[in-house]
Parts: sequence; C-alpha cells; structure tokens
Amino acid sequence: MLEMTGTQLEIAAVCDDVKELLLYKNKKYGNSALEPARIFSKSSAVEQLLVRIDDKLNRIQKGAGLIGEDEDVIMDLIGYLVLLKIGLKNQADQPKALPSCSTKPS
Repeated sequence: MLEMTGTQLEIAAVCDDVKELLLYKNKKYGNSALEPARIFSKSSAVEQLLVRIDDKLNRIQKGAGLIGEDEDVIMDLIGYLVLLKIGLKNQADQPKALPSCSTKPS
C-alpha cells in the first residue's frame, strides 16, 4: 500500500472516529435512527433523520451550539449524514409497492 500523506492520515482518523461513535451509539441505543419506534411520528426513517439534521442546523444558526465552541455538533452532523446516506440506500433498495387496482363488479 502506498504511504499516506498527513492529510490522508487525518481523513482516515476522523472517519475512524465517526465510525466508532456511530457503532457505539448503535450498540447503546439500538437501530432507532434507521428503524424508529414511530410512537408519535409516523414519518419514514429518512424523514426523521432530515428533521434531526434540520434541528441541529437550526441550533447552530440560532447560536446554541456554535461549531467553534462545540466539536460534538460537527460529529453529530457527520453522523446524521452517514445515517441519512444509509437510510436513502435502504429506501431505494425496498421494493416499490405496486399501485392497487380496484375492480368493481359490473
């Protein structure tokens, strides 16, 4: 394997950190991001992830969780985006429901 540059090593380290965080949270909380309980919200997993991302970005915009002060905000966003990518792939892989045909007796 070719020797990696300093930046490439940093990229690998950050990706490893994100992977470890996601695996830890998945083990701790289960697969709730991609298989939500749907107790109150009946939205799809993808829609619920989009809401979480919107909420995180809204907090940043309002100044409650400034990126410069809280690196967890960045890790949370990266994590949600990774989960969104998985959710979108899962959604695309699901068989499409065929349109129902109603037949009325003549």
